[in-house]
Amino acid sequence: MSIWERLKKELIDIVQHLDDTNNTLVFRFERFQNEIKNGAKCIVREGQAAVFVREGQVADVLGPGTHTLDTKNLPILSTLLGWKYGFESPFKAEVYFVSTRIFTDQRWGTMNPVIVRDPEFGPVRLRAFGTYTFRVKDPAAFIKQVVGTDGRFTIEEINQQMRNMLVTHLSDALGESKLALLDLSGKYRELGNALRDESAEEFGKLGVETPNVLVENVSLPPEVEAALDKRSSMGIVGDLNQYAKFQTAEAIRDAAKNPGTAGAVVGLGMGQVFGGMMGQSATGPAAGPASAPPPLPASYPFFVAINGQQQGPFEQTLMASKARGGELSRDTLVWQHGMAGWTRAGDVPALAGLFASSPPPLPKG
Repeated sequence: MSIWERLKKELIDIVQHLDDTNNTLVFRFERFQNEIKNGAKCIVREGQAAVFVREGQVADVLGPGTHTLDTKNLPILSTLLGWKYGFESPFKAEVYFVSTRIFTDQRWGTMNPVIVRDPEFGPVRLRAFGTYTFRVKDPAAFIKQVVGTDGRFTIEEINQQMRNMLVTHLSDALGESKLALLDLSGKYRELGNALRDESAEEFGKLGVETPNVLVENVSLPPEVEAALDKRSSMGIVGDLNQYAKFQTAEAIRDAAKNPGTAGAVVGLGMGQVFGGMMGQSATGPAAGPASAPPPLPASYPFFVAINGQQQGPFEQTLMASKARGGELSRDTLVWQHGMAGWTRAGDVPALAGLFASSPPPLPKG
């Protein structure tokens, strides 16, 4: 640096900082050997504070406005420099311009699940994320505790620390808010306020405050979400007895639409058995003579081989009608659920009685 440039810097009597960035928290005003003229003007704009440091010690803090640097505006620095004993210009001091505006849309989130205790589910691991805003509330404390001698300090240098501090207080915030896991989705505002209040004291020690902490999402572990889905499904089903009857009716309809499928008949039988079991489970065991009698044993319909074609299924009453009309004889092959294969109708105990009053077929020849 030339002698003329040094002289020009010493002759400048305006101390100010115009910030054209969006991420600068602190900027140190640079002067040759940190010399400032006595009586110089210090211009502090809205959203700024000027902090004067002498030999590593924070002295005076000036707010927005135009200030004359003399003993009236810098009482602490005046004492340190000995102005009251006839100190003359220039004087040496570092000037840090601190941004006090609110920085918005800062992200926070849990890198690992946070364990909390829920009154209904017990210990549960949660993940959460959201945004927050912050600003420097106490410039002097911020210089002392965070910035130190850094000539330019940005929000990226403190963001990670602030995110960690918020996550650390997440468990305490959930405990203080007394919110159950099932109620969290509708209480994000309350949870954000609780998180802000829980972390306020620790941020205050750094000279920082967080006016707003927003919770965007709280996610549960997959196994807990699966359990909640099952619970919701049970709530939608409602009365298990009525649901079992509905399932049985659906099985009967499907069997009627597809008479050639043995699986439909199996489904019908299983639906009836399941309906009886679920009905008993829903209503409980019989309480005495006034209780309803148990359901009748399941009667499975028959499939009939007529003219080489499978027909049916037919209920017992319809089988009797066919026997009287001659469509069904003792030699007609039939099958129902539980039978190993097609069998003569006369050899089936449930159908043998249908042919008691019918004459046997005429002998051939």
